[in-house]
Amino acid sequence: MDDIEQPGTPAPRAARFGEGAEGRGARRERGLSGRREGPIGRLSQFLRDVRAEMKRVSWPSATEVKNTTIITLVAVIFFAIYLFMVDRIWVFLLTQLNQLLTWLTGA
Repeated sequence: MDDIEQPGTPAPRAARFGEGAEGRGARRERGLSGRREGPIGRLSQFLRDVRAEMKRVSWPSATEVKNTTIITLVAVIFFAIYLFMVDRIWVFLLTQLNQLLTWLTGA
């Protein structure tokens, strides 16, 4: 019967950000009450969490690593050559423009 709204009762207000179910401020993760661990306890918990997370990682095979390395090297070489050529073209064009302006102004 609690789920049915009674006529005349206002609609429940939405909780503001950071408010818990009781209307009090919700506790943040750092602010949880209870015994606090020292730096050694936190470090060991961190290392346990890292180990658990590393077990869930899907590691690529040696063939996949080799293939992606080759693709990366080819792409780097291609873009290096491309940017070198674009740079050489701009140098040539600007040099020619400088010579043209020098010739036009007679300086």
